[in-house]
Amino acid sequence: MILELAEAGACPRDLVGGKAANLAEMTSAGFPVPEGFCVTTAAYRQVLAHGEGPRLLGELASVPPDAAGRSASRLRAHVLTVPIPERLETAIVEAYERLSPDGPVAVRSSSTAEDLPDASFAGQYDTFLGIRGAGEVLAAVRRCWASLWADRAVRYRATHDTDLAPTIAVIVQRLVDAECAGVLYTANPVSGKRSEVIIDGAPGLGEAVVSGAVTPDHYRLGVEGETVEGPEDGCLTPSRLSALAAVGRKLERHFGAPQDVEWAFDGEGELWLTQSRHITTLFPVPESEELRAYWSVNVYQGISRPFTPMGASMIRERQRGMAVYMTALGFSEEITDVDGWLYWDITEGVRNPAKRSKMAAFADSLAAPSGRIVEQLGRDRRFPSVPSGHDAPPKKRRRRWERMVLAWLWPDRARAEVVRDGERRIAAFAGPAEATADERLSFVESVRRDVCRIEADLPRDANTAGATGGQLAGRLLRGHVDESEVAAVFRGVPHNPTTEMDLALWRAATAIRRDEEALRFLLETAPGELAAKQLAGTLPDVIQQGVAAFLTEYGCRATSEIDFGVPRWADDPEPVFAMLSNLLRAEGEGQDAETRFEHAAAAAEARIVELTRRLPVTELHRAVLARFLLRRSRRLRGLREFPKFCLMRGFAALRTQLLLVGEEIVRAERLEQAGDVMFLDLAEVREALSGRDFQATVAWRRRLWERESRRPRVPSVVLSDGTAPALEADPGSGLTGLAAAAGVATGRARVIHDPDGARIEPGEILVAATTDPGWTPLFLTAAALVTETGGMISHGTTVAREHGIPAVVGVPGATALITTGQVITVDGSAGTIRFGEESR
Repeated sequence: MILELAEAGACPRDLVGGKAANLAEMTSAGFPVPEGFCVTTAAYRQVLAHGEGPRLLGELASVPPDAAGRSASRLRAHVLTVPIPERLETAIVEAYERLSPDGPVAVRSSSTAEDLPDASFAGQYDTFLGIRGAGEVLAAVRRCWASLWADRAVRYRATHDTDLAPTIAVIVQRLVDAECAGVLYTANPVSGKRSEVIIDGAPGLGEAVVSGAVTPDHYRLGVEGETVEGPEDGCLTPSRLSALAAVGRKLERHFGAPQDVEWAFDGEGELWLTQSRHITTLFPVPESEELRAYWSVNVYQGISRPFTPMGASMIRERQRGMAVYMTALGFSEEITDVDGWLYWDITEGVRNPAKRSKMAAFADSLAAPSGRIVEQLGRDRRFPSVPSGHDAPPKKRRRRWERMVLAWLWPDRARAEVVRDGERRIAAFAGPAEATADERLSFVESVRRDVCRIEADLPRDANTAGATGGQLAGRLLRGHVDESEVAAVFRGVPHNPTTEMDLALWRAATAIRRDEEALRFLLETAPGELAAKQLAGTLPDVIQQGVAAFLTEYGCRATSEIDFGVPRWADDPEPVFAMLSNLLRAEGEGQDAETRFEHAAAAAEARIVELTRRLPVTELHRAVLARFLLRRSRRLRGLREFPKFCLMRGFAALRTQLLLVGEEIVRAERLEQAGDVMFLDLAEVREALSGRDFQATVAWRRRLWERESRRPRVPSVVLSDGTAPALEADPGSGLTGLAAAAGVATGRARVIHDPDGARIEPGEILVAATTDPGWTPLFLTAAALVTETGGMISHGTTVAREHGIPAVVGVPGATALITTGQVITVDGSAGTIRFGEESR
């Protein structure tokens, strides 16, 4: 149960804990680590096995994470009072006397839930310095064990979704008589810059720096170890700073990732290392020898989670269909994947003045303020401009004006032709009803490209006519009408699949509301339980049939639906029941979504008349043509969302086939569950079907995906040195963004990070980092929308306009600067958010 620290490196992590394992590895690699010994987790388990320990552990396992506090406090009290077995006590005392008889030691916790790649647990478990004598050592060891159940540690484990009942080892080390100590980061933990070293140091023991008890000397070093920032009369000399930077870089190379290091110089000037762990907060970025800029595909697609491996492979295939257009704007031809975060290399567009403005306009139309950041980088001296004279402008396809004119003249016929074409293509993706797993996989392989490129393959003329008609009308009205007024014309647009989905869910809620017993049952039952009953077919008829009809039409959709690997609502309808519960609580005047939509459509028609009447009589011909184009554009605008809906239907069809293949691989015991195929690509699924066991691979990838999913923020633009350039936001007088949907609304903010299970009260203002179609049912009760990214043609803002709610998007840091419950006023015409009640 007692190991020399140098021996701990050869032991499993669950025996010695994260800190001891790292220190042992550093020792074996030749880094200067103070000698010591480890009281292993086996000792802790032996202590916990006595008395009430087993019962208390069982009690903890039976409660949900958010209710674990009381059980944890009982465990803590137990560990502090239960007797330590005599043989264990003797072994600890003898190891201490061999190390430093009556001398000062450091006693440090080393939990199995500590110093993980995605969660450092910094400061969550106890450390005791200057401990002297066997009695004090035993008491400190016991207190380290008890710190496993401190309130802060239990909450941290619950927040980071790690093991609620880990074990803990304890390290006892010779205490360094520190002249100066502190912490070292081999990358800037604030800016993310990998080429900077940050060092904080103060005289005496390093614990004072780590705990925040003193204000340390702060140093920032450059890539060559030169001091960029720091006091001239601080506790560290240039030679010591250089030595720290050098050892930090060695540790980074050894562990393969930027490190957070604790260090100390003793009175003889010798450097000692007392800890090294991953810096867990750095966002993953592509590595490059030269500085390069990247745009996040995740942000562009409106999702704040990493892609699954299958989803990443599908999105790459989808984007290849856009490669000619995208490369003409300065985007890289291929997408880079770093831990599920996908990036375009945009360095060429940033450096090329001829491409930069077009790239910026494209980026802002979908995910503002990305485009403004691109323009900002173009002025950065680190990205010198390249000559653009030899860059041939992208070839513009000749507009088929005659076909657009036909679409304007007969919009319903033009829309119907697109829908028929889409249905024909989707029918070809259905796949075999009866087939072997090999035949199913072959089918998926054969149609994958067609599914991923269906958006580009659908006829575009009617869709283009819908957008172009509004643009031409705006030009005809220029000088008499501003852009936001033209945008207001496109509220309540018909034939949009996403809007129709939201209204279908509202109708299902309305039917349930009429049945008092069903209404009460739904509101009193958890969404997860309702989903299980739905799949089992045991819900009250009005709920069962209403949700089944909804899923038949829209079960292909989901939050983050562009990721092929994400379960659809048909697979797991729990989010649908959460949204239904939200809608069923929306009662009162003005809350009927269908009525609101009809009113928005009527108001838009009246707006067309009002705007075109502003032209003088002498320009009557322009007014007549503008009115015609706006009305026809409204009839065709719903097609904006149709290609994406077709893609989701195609994805759902292929998922059905792949999951059946996954079931066959599970039966062969090469995967644990059918859904594991989403953590492979198609080539690997083929290998699994042929006999290769992928269980370990999938388990690792799933842990990585879950780790990355917990990241709180996703930067839209990042540089290869780790920095995330951003536009400064001043919340003093309010916030500004892109005016995306006209109107003004005042209400209490509701900041939501995940729509699945979220609730928004009628009249509240939805504030989110980004949205995709899976968020839009929340728009039915929201008074307005604010997002950190988004553009005029992104899915969320398109649907917000059609539901008639004001929207301001591309507001940097909105989810941090606005808090739930805060009263804000959103002006979707001016693109502003003001705090407090709007003056009248």
